Amino acid sequence: MPRDPLIGLVGKPSSGKSTTLNSLTDATSKETTHPQRAIGYLQIACACRRFGVTDRCKPNYGSCENGTRSVPIELLDVAGLVPGAHEGKGLGNKFLDDLRHADALIHVVDVSGTTDAEGKATRGYDPTVDIQWLRSEIELWIEGNLMERWGSIKRRHIATKSSASETLQAQFSGYGSTTSLINSTLDSLSLKTPLESWTPETIHRVVVAFVSTKFPTVLALNKIDHEDASANIARIAKAYASEPLVLTSALNEVFLRKLAKQGYIRYLPGSDNIETRDDLIEMGEEDGGGLKELDEKLKARIEDLKDMLLYRFGGTGVVQVLSRAAEMLGLVPVFPVKNAHAFSISGNSSDNAAGSGPVFRDCVLVRRGTTVKEVARKLIGDAPLAFVEGPGGIKVSEDEVVGVGKFDVLSFKLGR
Repeated sequence: MPRDPLIGLVGKPSSGKSTTLNSLTDATSKETTHPQRAIGYLQIACACRRFGVTDRCKPNYGSCENGTRSVPIELLDVAGLVPGAHEGKGLGNKFLDDLRHADALIHVVDVSGTTDAEGKATRGYDPTVDIQWLRSEIELWIEGNLMERWGSIKRRHIATKSSASETLQAQFSGYGSTTSLINSTLDSLSLKTPLESWTPETIHRVVVAFVSTKFPTVLALNKIDHEDASANIARIAKAYASEPLVLTSALNEVFLRKLAKQGYIRYLPGSDNIETRDDLIEMGEEDGGGLKELDEKLKARIEDLKDMLLYRFGGTGVVQVLSRAAEMLGLVPVFPVKNAHAFSISGNSSDNAAGSGPVFRDCVLVRRGTTVKEVARKLIGDAPLAFVEGPGGIKVSEDEVVGVGKFDVLSFKLGR
């Protein structure tokens, strides 16, 4: 069965990695079978908006607010990293072992420059260094493992008359590689030299390309509200102009979600707007939306957050980080339903005839390029599939490729 995507959060100690993880989850979502894994929530445009049934959308997991759906996605809290991890320094071996399970990475960078390479308090540190050495540590780890065995790898490659792709896949499978990923890596380099003639420089190029392909990375520039952050943001944006960058303030996202949960403010995670009791009363809601009264200290802090963070940067950026990671992975939301006419979980439309039954209860994330048949296999395994229906009961070929707004609402009918 195709496994669900896994996004790893990496970063040096005190960069805000754990706070970023907390800002992407909630207190109940961390109860998984793996102590370092948690369930985050990816915001997508739900199919309910497209079909005008937002009032009836009731997800089994996550939530849906006016057509903006929060879909569960698994996150991995990768052990803290320090320079020399590939040599076993710090939690190096643990970090690198955790890392190999991830499909994409979110590198949380302390853009304030107030922590050094090992996470110790300082001032004026250049965070571009962190980006460079984290990537280098991963490359050195994989390259070191490869070079230790290169003599025997080369002899076996010649003896078995394998292709470069087959030999590399055998070596990189432990890092979660696939044949298609290896082919993409080699194609990007346009190598003409036979593998048995590769020099150390060629092997290094292959490893660098493999790491780039296997671990696409979003740079989450955290602590943007610090006074020293602006200069560092500009420096990183210039040095890594081609990299996906997102400006974040994880600590403030956690703070705002906590206030919303306690009933002090109205706040949608990731938005650029906060509404207080006073705001809602001014807007005509006599009871202030049922929100609690804020004391003067909280009022002042919220006003500062609005001015210095939400209005200036358009939000805390945390939700956008997860969206960028999903975008890099090419994730497509698919909505399986039993009733292709009413979009319900029931095969009988009588319970939805009055337009009151819940719709689009489920949503799964698949990779771009996935076929309808592959979606079926992910959902129902090897159960016999008779046919597939789309909205309105229109038959859909198993060979069609799913996409956003295209073959993404599917009803699978079992039988032979």
